[in-house]
Amino acid sequence: MSAKRATREAFGETLIELAAEGVDVVAVDADLSGSTTTAKFGAAHPDRFFNVGIAEQNMIGTAAGLAVAGKVPFTGSFAVFATGRAYDQVRNTVCYSNLDVKLAPTHSGITVGPDGGSHQMLEDIALMRVLPGMRVLVPADYVAAKAALRVAATTPGPFYVRLGRAGVPVIYDEDYVFELGRARVLREGVHVTLVACGVMVEQALAAADMLELEGIHAEVLDVATIKPLPAEQIAASASKTGAVVTCEEHSVIGGLGSAVAEALGERAPVPMTRVGVRDVFGTSGEPAELMEHFGLSATHIAAAAREVLERRR
Repeated sequence: MSAKRATREAFGETLIELAAEGVDVVAVDADLSGSTTTAKFGAAHPDRFFNVGIAEQNMIGTAAGLAVAGKVPFTGSFAVFATGRAYDQVRNTVCYSNLDVKLAPTHSGITVGPDGGSHQMLEDIALMRVLPGMRVLVPADYVAAKAALRVAATTPGPFYVRLGRAGVPVIYDEDYVFELGRARVLREGVHVTLVACGVMVEQALAAADMLELEGIHAEVLDVATIKPLPAEQIAASASKTGAVVTCEEHSVIGGLGSAVAEALGERAPVPMTRVGVRDVFGTSGEPAELMEHFGLSATHIAAAAREVLERRR
């Protein structure tokens, strides 16, 4: 792992690259372009950048119109506004018509930090994955975020790409290829499978190191595509290890843990536990403090792995 970079940093930079390569991308933001980094794209291509002000519902409607006109629109804003405040427009305007609109909000999860519970969106994956036709991507680092944005830009139909505010270690090399509907096996193991997404991939790898010292060989899967879920890959790993821990910076209700439980219930039922936020709102604090407070750190993942192994026995 190398120096930390926030996944949001990939947004504006990738749009500039895509435009240079001939992809007809445009950006629509709701007065947060500095934070989302779409301002970088706006500076490079002012004719392709639309700031609609503090009007997230209008942002989605404008993006829908641009998609109908043949453009590939990306929307900015924070996750709590882009999904919660504009849900009706995302559902009925974008998904119902299967429009080529890409939602890529930043500031998701508790690692938003001091902004507090009102801004720490912990329900967005659940909201987006239930929508017919919507693909849901949660990249683990800056490199993966750039690759995920490229896949979204060049694959027709609605996408949700979840980006974060805080810096996270860069896990992948520059030659990384994002595969829609595929998990990346970051570590082979035989005793327990750790299924993670987003910022939790770093924590899962650290937990695997802890468990290794105890003779527990954990398999670590980066499931960056929550929908379409790589269900067969997850089931194959679960069948091999016989125990699963899911790790997400999201509510345990409706997110990665729920998706994996659904898949395993149909394919390979094994003892499983979910590491995530337990049906509460967030609170103000520094990202590292909040990861500990809500039980999302590597230490908590390792403890969950030990617990699920006891149940398996």
